[in-house]
Amino acid sequence: MTPQRFRRLRSVLDRRQPDLTVLLDHVHKPHNLSAILRTCDAVGVLEAHAVLPEGADFEPHHETSAGAGKWMRVTKHREVAAAVRALQEKGFQVLAAHLSDRARDFREPDYTRPTAILLGAEKFGVSEAAAAAADGHVVIPMMGMVASLNVSVAAAVILYEAQRQRAAAGLYDRPRLDPETYRAVLFEWAYPDLARRCREAGVPYPPLGPEGEILGPVPGTASRA
Repeated sequence: MTPQRFRRLRSVLDRRQPDLTVLLDHVHKPHNLSAILRTCDAVGVLEAHAVLPEGADFEPHHETSAGAGKWMRVTKHREVAAAVRALQEKGFQVLAAHLSDRARDFREPDYTRPTAILLGAEKFGVSEAAAAAADGHVVIPMMGMVASLNVSVAAAVILYEAQRQRAAAGLYDRPRLDPETYRAVLFEWAYPDLARRCREAGVPYPPLGPEGEILGPVPGTASRA
């Protein structure tokens, strides 16, 4: 870990948004998952959420994601309505990308509020259960013959509107993670193998110095600097 690399990691982490996320409702095609993660990383999402079809696994394409999977936490859920409720209980407004009588233009909501953008499967869209549980519906105006955008493109359009609003409100100007989460994520980014070793051993991550040097022992090593 070079000091330059460590400063780069901190600079990115300083702009992570703990209260902006996506909830993927049975979005399972690897290239779409990968593209969505890439956009999430680009706009500063800290953690994404996914409900997958039975037997499916979260396997993004490395080439499509440009390695974004390394920098994104993904929490998996078994049932979409329960996932929506869990986010709502944490204070998130859940906005479904879903055409309905109550749908609004995607630019109208206030994305400076804690927000989860709910996106549905490529063919079927957001499920009825998810749409009913969401706090609101948003749509992207379409002027052509096709009725909708690819799910990864729709995610990018909505997330960049959220980024625009948050940048204007100054939400990228200072670190927004609590200190404990910040330290944990920084160590995981800087030393992923050692972080895994610590978790397997059930020991806390050692502290890091100002240039990324490890200041305490890690499992399986005598010392590391």
